[in-house]
Amino acid sequence: MSASNFNTKNDTFRKLMGSGLSYRIPRFQRDYSWEEDHWDDLWMDIKETVREGGEPAHYMGYLVLQSKDEKIFDVIDGQQRLTTLSLIVLAALKNLQRLIDDAIHPENNQQRLEQIRQTYIGFLDPVTLLSQAKLILNRNNDHYYQNYLVPLGNLPTRGFRASEHGLRKAFEWFDRRVREFVKGETDQGSSLARLIETMSDRLFFTVITVTDELNAYKVFETLNARGVRLSATDLLKNYLFAVLHGEGVHEQELKVLEDRWEGMVGRLGNESFPIFLRTHWNSRHMLVRQTELFKTIRGKIRQRGEAFRLLNEMDEDVETYLGLTQPETGSWSPESKRYAATLKMFNVRQPFPLLLAASRIFDSMSTDFEKLLHACVIISFRYNVIGNFRASDQERTYNTLAQRIGRNELSSIQEVITGLKELYPKDSAFKAAFTEKSIRTSQSRNKRVVRYILSQLESHLTHTNHDFDSKRFNIEHILPQNPPSDWEAFSNTEQEAMTFRLGNMVLLETTKNRNLGTKPWPAKQEVFQESQFALAKRVATENDNWTPERIAKHQAWMAIQATAIWQIPQL
Repeated sequence: MSASNFNTKNDTFRKLMGSGLSYRIPRFQRDYSWEEDHWDDLWMDIKETVREGGEPAHYMGYLVLQSKDEKIFDVIDGQQRLTTLSLIVLAALKNLQRLIDDAIHPENNQQRLEQIRQTYIGFLDPVTLLSQAKLILNRNNDHYYQNYLVPLGNLPTRGFRASEHGLRKAFEWFDRRVREFVKGETDQGSSLARLIETMSDRLFFTVITVTDELNAYKVFETLNARGVRLSATDLLKNYLFAVLHGEGVHEQELKVLEDRWEGMVGRLGNESFPIFLRTHWNSRHMLVRQTELFKTIRGKIRQRGEAFRLLNEMDEDVETYLGLTQPETGSWSPESKRYAATLKMFNVRQPFPLLLAASRIFDSMSTDFEKLLHACVIISFRYNVIGNFRASDQERTYNTLAQRIGRNELSSIQEVITGLKELYPKDSAFKAAFTEKSIRTSQSRNKRVVRYILSQLESHLTHTNHDFDSKRFNIEHILPQNPPSDWEAFSNTEQEAMTFRLGNMVLLETTKNRNLGTKPWPAKQEVFQESQFALAKRVATENDNWTPERIAKHQAWMAIQATAIWQIPQL
């Protein structure tokens, strides 16, 4: 992104709105959605800023704008904040209008009203009472904003969209708060003007201005990489619907499509939607990185039919994607749900494009799809959890297989699983990696992974299934995480290296585990011998003491068992 296509600066609300520029929320951007919790948070911040001796400035976050002429700016991100601040200004104007109507310093307050309106809202034609607005809302909200809110007239309540009711409620909420704020002041008109002027000088944004949608998308990617949570979903929607609108799709048809879009976003979540879109795209096309996704879509989707097809295909894949990301709510078989939940616990998403492609051919409710899910769990455990191999290599293989499914080159699940062979670490490599594996259970996800591993080992040894999330047992670190001096068999360096080795951990009944703590090996050995868990009993039986060498030997034995458990025989 060249410097000429990108500009960033800090601007106060006064500089943004008082400079003769106009701001336009794109036609298909999300409707106004803030509610009372959002209003209250902002109002509390404003009150803290404008009070005497209050904060000299309050940061409002990023504002992402797009403009080709530096006069009219499309608001790509920040529309909820800009709209709400405009409603606060209108609430102050409404209170000034009341003072004028009550003949309280009418000339002074009329001047204040006109000056504030022209600075922050726009010029109001004295004949038509239509506004030459500084802020233009989206297609669903602008009519109500310009025709009812800006003129400060009566606000009708029937026959409007939920978001238009939201605008009205926000205005009325701030109207009451502003009235309370100046209540009791000797000169309320002056206090109202001071509120708006001080607020406008002390609220500031980091304003990022770009020249087109592609640069805007790159801004989203950059800021997200730095931990700033922005959504590119609206940008993607605005582009696709602009393509449809540009070819004359009927408004009712657009409304149906928009409802479908919002339904998908609602089910997936606004922040998860771009991840879903990339997964969907990679299940049907060549592999694309997240940073190149918007550029690729913009290059491929240029006509009405292509946009329709993309929306239909996304809608087709949502159910399977939700089955993978929210397995507890799906309608799959118990085994498929369990496999999907295991992938989620592993935090592994690389197989998703392949699974989406397979679900379209083999049916996600079938036993064939269940077999593929199971194979992906085993490969993910060997490749990702234990082996820590490169995820990028894995993505390419899954993408290639997804394309082959789409071209009808793979006619059975068995052929698909065979195609995964290059991602399946050989037994010798897996065994070697497992033998040395450490997993720090101080992290909650890692703790669940260790419970899963130990439960699977227990099931393998005793042929009894264990719910690894059960509260009946815990992970026991044989060498304690903070060992006292009677663990002298381990040096300080060895304590650090050995505590989180898989060979140093067993499952133990919660009641027994609670009383063990950091007790020395003989006390633990005695408790382990009475445990129902096979691994704990084996550790007690096979070891007269507990040393670095005994941990290594025990973990090597565990690796042999693991190789037999996490195995795809045909690979």
